[in-house]
Amino acid sequence: MMYHCCRVPTASKLTSALASEEWLSKAVSKVLPLACSSTHNVGSLDGHIQRRHATQAPSSLPSQAQVVVCGAGIVGNSIAYHLTREGWRDVLVLEKTRIGSGTSQEGSGTLGVFKSTMQRRIITHSIDLIKQLQRDGHDVGFVQCGSLNLARTRDRALALKRRLAGIKPYHIPVEWVDRHEVLKRHPHLEAGDLEGAVWCGGDAVVNPLAVCHALAAAAKQQGATVVEGVTVNQVLSEDASCVTPRVRQVNTSHGSVLCEYFINAAGMWARDVGEKTVPRVRVPAFPAEHFYLKTGLMAEATDLPIIRDYDAHTFLLARGGRFIIGGFEPRAKPAFGRGIPWDWKQQLVGDDEHFRPIREAAEHRLPLLRGVQYESLINAPDTFTPDGLWIIGETSEEPVPVDLQEPVPVDLLQVDNYFVCCGLNGNSVQGGGIGRAVAEWLVNGSGGAASAMEVMTTFDVKRFIDLHNNRRYLEERTREVVGRHYAIEYPAGQSEFKLARRLRCSPIYSEQEALGAVFGARMGFERPLYFDTNHKRGDPPARMPPGTFRKPTFLDAIKEEYTACRECVGLIDLSSFTKIDITCVGDQSDADLDTPQRLVGSGMSPRQEWEEKSSGDEVVSYLQKVCSNDVDVPVGGVVHTGMQNEHGGYENDCLLIRRATNRYLMLAPTIQQTKVMDWLVRQVSLGTNVAVSDITSMFTVLSVVGPKSRDLLTLLSNADLNFFGLMAKEIHLGYASDVLILSFTHMGEPGYTLIIPSEYTLHIYNQILKVGHDFGIRNAGMLTMRFLRVEKFIPFWSEELDSTVTPYEVGRGYKVKLNKDYFLGKFALLRQASQGVKRRLVHFTLADQFDPDVDVWPWGGEPIYRNGQHVGHVTSTAFGFTLDKMVCVGFVRHAGGDFVAPEYITGADVCYEIDIAGRRFPMQASLQPPKIPIARMDGVATYRPRVRGIVK
Repeated sequence: MMYHCCRVPTASKLTSALASEEWLSKAVSKVLPLACSSTHNVGSLDGHIQRRHATQAPSSLPSQAQVVVCGAGIVGNSIAYHLTREGWRDVLVLEKTRIGSGTSQEGSGTLGVFKSTMQRRIITHSIDLIKQLQRDGHDVGFVQCGSLNLARTRDRALALKRRLAGIKPYHIPVEWVDRHEVLKRHPHLEAGDLEGAVWCGGDAVVNPLAVCHALAAAAKQQGATVVEGVTVNQVLSEDASCVTPRVRQVNTSHGSVLCEYFINAAGMWARDVGEKTVPRVRVPAFPAEHFYLKTGLMAEATDLPIIRDYDAHTFLLARGGRFIIGGFEPRAKPAFGRGIPWDWKQQLVGDDEHFRPIREAAEHRLPLLRGVQYESLINAPDTFTPDGLWIIGETSEEPVPVDLQEPVPVDLLQVDNYFVCCGLNGNSVQGGGIGRAVAEWLVNGSGGAASAMEVMTTFDVKRFIDLHNNRRYLEERTREVVGRHYAIEYPAGQSEFKLARRLRCSPIYSEQEALGAVFGARMGFERPLYFDTNHKRGDPPARMPPGTFRKPTFLDAIKEEYTACRECVGLIDLSSFTKIDITCVGDQSDADLDTPQRLVGSGMSPRQEWEEKSSGDEVVSYLQKVCSNDVDVPVGGVVHTGMQNEHGGYENDCLLIRRATNRYLMLAPTIQQTKVMDWLVRQVSLGTNVAVSDITSMFTVLSVVGPKSRDLLTLLSNADLNFFGLMAKEIHLGYASDVLILSFTHMGEPGYTLIIPSEYTLHIYNQILKVGHDFGIRNAGMLTMRFLRVEKFIPFWSEELDSTVTPYEVGRGYKVKLNKDYFLGKFALLRQASQGVKRRLVHFTLADQFDPDVDVWPWGGEPIYRNGQHVGHVTSTAFGFTLDKMVCVGFVRHAGGDFVAPEYITGADVCYEIDIAGRRFPMQASLQPPKIPIARMDGVATYRPRVRGIVK
């Protein structure tokens, strides 16, 4: 996919009329109207809520609004409530039928804070909001009853204890209780088969529909306009005269509304709203049938905690004098595979046989339910996402999916100020806190509120690519993702999804599978995690063994791969990495621009020939503005750089290879494929002649790692493979040409990175393995790369590096060139370099008290204690085979909130401990990588980056 960000209309066919309202009207004429919410009322768990009998046509629809929200469910109403509370009065909420008539009127109504950090923060905001509504006189049925989170197995107990250890430092009322204490807190339970449970005193139950109506009433009282009975048909953006067109207009069944912001909070219909938006918006969420069973009135159903019986995929709660049974079944039933019909509620029926295992599990856990009379099984579908996390954030868009006689303006490929909030995965009342985060983002801008930035980073809609929005993919993945909400999530790729796999594969996938690769998936791309040493060609595909929180059974295989990378040659497939071509465009009228592109090698298209001949500096100037390192290196040079936002945080961490005077190739993390493309395009200024192309699928990346890698590749190429510094050049390898070779590896080991045209990959892979046999070559996987990196204190994207983390906080100040002219984040980094940092990334090794053969391993998320005070959490871990110790990496803050000086970390009187599932182990801390001998291609050296950029 290519984004041409040139703003000079040189071709006659790209006229202003083409990008005008006339063009838009032709485009949207082919788009059918759609609903942004339900068209029929749904039988609710709380039937006592008074509903209107019919939806009246709106008396008047405003002709303009600053913000238009599609969907008057809990999320939409919460956004309106928080925006108006911040003074944004010009907020319009559109609902096709009635307030809360979609998925928001259903759900368990539970609010649980025994979650991961970001989810817990959002849900805590939801609880605070609902408490305030109750204090303001709204009867929302809020009861803070607490919860019991049960463990039937030892592995479940370990999983709960690990989460418990991470939550305890935040002063949330949580504790581990045995089966006797379980019975004290819920005397009606069967507890004989339990290992124990976690008591969480902060959890609550609430009436979802009452919350929805209360938020709508409060938002209207504060100035918002809520209009029922209006269908959203299209959302249009302004013309292509802008660098990134913004939302301009919402066409509805009752007229058009001009707006500055549009928020898609349409719940189960959010994907349909996105599909019919111009340009098309990806919203990868899909509905699943979600069942609830409700008893009649029972005297025992009062003042009891929520029960989550994870191993039975079941939950129980008491609300309104009744018990409610629900669950997250291991194999769910996707709903509406052919689209949501207008009479969707009438087409759904309760499936008693499907729900039977959950009902029987509930009756086992709560014996007094046996023999009671239940009401009819409720089928209340809700929306689930491909990874089970919420979708929140501003979108990155695609070309208009209509066929026009005129060519589509390439500028109209993404749209600003379009937000998506959906995918609540069966619990709509969590939406109260989500509404607050979105409102903070709109009011304060992209990064004005640190808490909102962290939320958007975690749940960003740009974590997906187009395959995730494929309806058949979503339907298949939904069968599995529902049950994973209650499944044990083992670390290190031990709990990969099983359905909707083998979509994006390297050209050598089949060969790797035959050689024993055990695969994991990232962004839908199959990547070897490790290679099973017991596998033989012809055997069934190797599979991940049963999960564990202790020493993994595949550790010996990783050790062999690690040893090959350190002493011989390792071959790692990095083809999933994002690959971006950044070049310039200008007057191209003399070139045949429809010729397909090839970036690397000879046989260039006319477009490429023109670009190669360009002697301008548009791309260099552009990259100097968005990169914190100096990228103006000679042609053939390679630069490792961060791309910072205005607060100094990482928007990207990448390699830039200068291919020509005005052309660069970027290698970036796999999960950045959508986000970095969106971010790069948004940084293009009016009049800048820059083209950005996603060429990820055109090339394979192989990393040849180890001290014997040069000797091996020399036998396959006549090129001189002696490099001075970070460099790249094209070579012939085997019988293949146009292979770009870099004097760089991502593991801190000697070796090379090969960027190969996809059609040559299988040949080169086989040749390397054939010749490499005499050099002790081994295939290696992503877990081996992790072990190599963590031991050497090399941070990971999304674990240590994200939009809230700066280079000085992770010891990468040496990659920041403050003596450059202005670049994004420069002033924030200057301030940090002068004042210091509030947190630092630290390298830890566990002391001898930790026995890796016996003890539960740290896997990330464990709390760090300094002299008994909580100061941070672990982000990455691995066993250091050279150090022969368990290694952890994590951020440390000052216990008092002050700046963190190096002496605070490494002082003589400082003692560190890590809490692993309730047991504390001592650790040694360092701000520098360990002194690890490296067998380089020209001798032995000690691994250590030049200067860590540690600010005082």
